[in-house]
Amino acid sequence: MSNTKNLTTILLVDDEPAVLETLEIILEEQFRVLKASSGKEALEKITKESVDLVFLDISMPDINGMEILKRMKEYDENLPVIMATATDSARQAVKAMRLGACDYIAKPFDIDEVITVAQKVIGQNKLRREVIYLRSQREEAGFENIIGKSKKIKETFALIEKVSQNDSTIFISGESGTGKDLIARAIHFNSPRKQKPFIPINCASIPENLLESELFGYEKGAFTGAANQRIGMFELANEGTLFLDEISGLRLDLQAKLLRVLEGKEIRRLGAAKIIKIDVRLISATNIDLKQAVQEGKFRQDLYYRLNVLPIYLAPLRERREDIPLLIESFLKKFNQVFRRAITGLSKEALDYLVNYEWPGNVRELKNVVERLVALSDNDIITPKDLPFDIFIKGSLVKGFPSEGGLKKASQDFQKKYIEAVLERTGGNKVKAAKILGIHRNALMNKIKSLGLGRQRESQGCCQP
Repeated sequence: MSNTKNLTTILLVDDEPAVLETLEIILEEQFRVLKASSGKEALEKITKESVDLVFLDISMPDINGMEILKRMKEYDENLPVIMATATDSARQAVKAMRLGACDYIAKPFDIDEVITVAQKVIGQNKLRREVIYLRSQREEAGFENIIGKSKKIKETFALIEKVSQNDSTIFISGESGTGKDLIARAIHFNSPRKQKPFIPINCASIPENLLESELFGYEKGAFTGAANQRIGMFELANEGTLFLDEISGLRLDLQAKLLRVLEGKEIRRLGAAKIIKIDVRLISATNIDLKQAVQEGKFRQDLYYRLNVLPIYLAPLRERREDIPLLIESFLKKFNQVFRRAITGLSKEALDYLVNYEWPGNVRELKNVVERLVALSDNDIITPKDLPFDIFIKGSLVKGFPSEGGLKKASQDFQKKYIEAVLERTGGNKVKAAKILGIHRNALMNKIKSLGLGRQRESQGCCQP
């Protein structure tokens, strides 16, 4: 029995039990079959089940077949529907095609025709989804998605353009969140291999005992639980690019196998005797120092040199702060569309806070912060008080910090700045401020008095009990 039966579901819709049984007998060897004897039941099933194809009779007793087709298309415009018609209703078949049906078959059914039409429509739909996927991958993979004007990012652009045109192995290094996956995609989709697969795999996210089978595939019966043959990532990426992110997560024995694959350009599935030739461009990445890992015996030196043919280093965001405003502008536009908002920008002070923040999570962290700001902000302009608390506090502390005066004065100034920032964030509410600071309100009042904050805040008119 074909594996497709577990993957492809066909819904049969007809009010005649004999027709349903006939179609089920014809299709059940190759597909998972669902049945509905009324329009209402059919509409319920497509909302509760994952349906890949519908055979729909035009003549239904409760809801007209054309109306059922219309409602199905309103629910899922991409759901393929084949109409079943009597031999004398060709005009209705034409009308059904205009409403979105992808094909039709005539009653009484011919077994070969039913199977042929089903396979054709499913194949066409699969191809359409693949085309949409590849287009979306290309749209997300261009240079325009690597945003910046800094010297370091411009150097990265120039390097990508050079390395994209050859087949050498590329190694991308940089802190977590710097966009190593975007660089890998940009290289692939600007290379001669752009029409072939780009297969990414995060080595750190897959359990060690499963990673080998993910990379190389396996034969049926290769190990307990291997009920069917599985194609590995190297085979899927044939003639294209395989991106191994966090490659430092590979076990030493897998590192040895990977080295043999790179040198011999061939793989062997687990449990197989057959050797398979492959043509894959490998791009790898990590956020740790692989040289250090080599010295510590955690990574093979020979594999390191084999991977590091064309190295690309991605600078952290704190080393290219001039790119932050451009990134914020891009993320604002994206999340305004997602949340249907109209945030026009940030105040100069709020932007200064973000530009001067250290961004330990790099571009990924900045993207998440902008998403949160757009989702939660009540105003058209984002101000410092809209910023996440940790960014607001850290920005407040570094503003005007003294450069001299000894440790005691530095400690007093730190406390003063920190309490000022918390009071500003709480609108002067001392109860809320004390809770954030983790001290009693009376202790806060004493601190305010001893640090001279009370007089200052009274002059600003912002003290609250």
